[in-house]
Amino acid sequence: MNADQAEQALTANQLRGPVVFFMALAAALGTATLYSLQPAMADVAESLSSQITAVGVALAAGPAGYMAGLGLLVPLVDRFPPARVLAVQFAALAVVLAGSAVAGSVVVLSAMTGLVGACSAVGAGLSSVAGRLAPAARRATVLGIVTAGISAGILAGRIAGGWLADEIGWRAMLLVFAAGCALVAAGCLVLVPTTRSGTGLRYGETLRSLPGLFVRHAVLRGAATRGALWFFAFCAMWSGLAVVLSQPPYSYSAERIGLYALAGVSGIFATQVAGAWTDRVGARRVVLLGLVMAGTAAVVIGWSLTSTVATLGCLVLFDAGLFAAQVANQSTVLAIDPAAPARFNSAYMLVYFVGGSLGTGFGAAAAGSLGWPATAAITAAAVGAAALGTLKWL
Repeated sequence: MNADQAEQALTANQLRGPVVFFMALAAALGTATLYSLQPAMADVAESLSSQITAVGVALAAGPAGYMAGLGLLVPLVDRFPPARVLAVQFAALAVVLAGSAVAGSVVVLSAMTGLVGACSAVGAGLSSVAGRLAPAARRATVLGIVTAGISAGILAGRIAGGWLADEIGWRAMLLVFAAGCALVAAGCLVLVPTTRSGTGLRYGETLRSLPGLFVRHAVLRGAATRGALWFFAFCAMWSGLAVVLSQPPYSYSAERIGLYALAGVSGIFATQVAGAWTDRVGARRVVLLGLVMAGTAAVVIGWSLTSTVATLGCLVLFDAGLFAAQVANQSTVLAIDPAAPARFNSAYMLVYFVGGSLGTGFGAAAAGSLGWPATAAITAAAVGAAALGTLKWL
């Protein structure tokens, strides 16, 4: 056994259940920080003597920072020991969250939120580490567990953030998240395996290589195209739904609309199941099954809003299908170069996130101008296009 094989065997032995669970928990916390302030926008505006629209603009710096983090920070886990990179990133997240908690103006809050967004891309870094360190036969299973943490963070960030902001105030809420990130930073040093660099490229060379990856790797092009299409559909569905339910004849409160997001819990379980099945039957079948579920749900929900039960059922299938497809699809990206998957994951997630950003804007506009049935039909068409792409490229 040579040195590389010995290190791989040692790493596989270190990546046991408790370590994978810790990585999922860390991914949940890191992701949650991006969403924790959203439910408290009115309180933040009042505290800073500002308009709520200005606070909304400030919080929009979070997704922008997240995209920067995907491109600039995620590749670091291949270039340097991941335990140290993740520990530093969580420590930085703790510092900027504390800075956000003492912000005295919207301008300062916007700058801090952008930095929080960049550091919250640690979830993508953790999934890259999972893809690199997990045994090939269990790669998708481990990825599914870590991705379940990211899914939980998206949901829990809003729920925990809103609850804590009501109980102790938004500034103290951010300090609680900061303390959690500090603890996780210490945990990364202890629990995440320390391995050698997975790539011979320097950091600058890695960043410059990202665009060229799409030129050289058809697998990455296909995966990114599929992922962008269904994340467009996912974000269009949820942003359009919020607009429609807030208007007559429904006129639901923000709290009631927010409860629909609990359907996203299905995605947490779907990612774990999808990871295990991908290792057994392959990514293609899991992606197609997930897209069929989501596409069917998107068609039905266009005509089912009058029934809360039917709407929730469709959202459960829609979320579960797309989250399952995401795990299987992402596993094909991480398998392109198992020794250094982070730059491929970074490139993939950038395109994926662009699709989601376009979907968010489209869904809100389409729901108001085209109506809900047309909006749902377009989301179903985007999912269908992703399914056709799966048949062609995967």
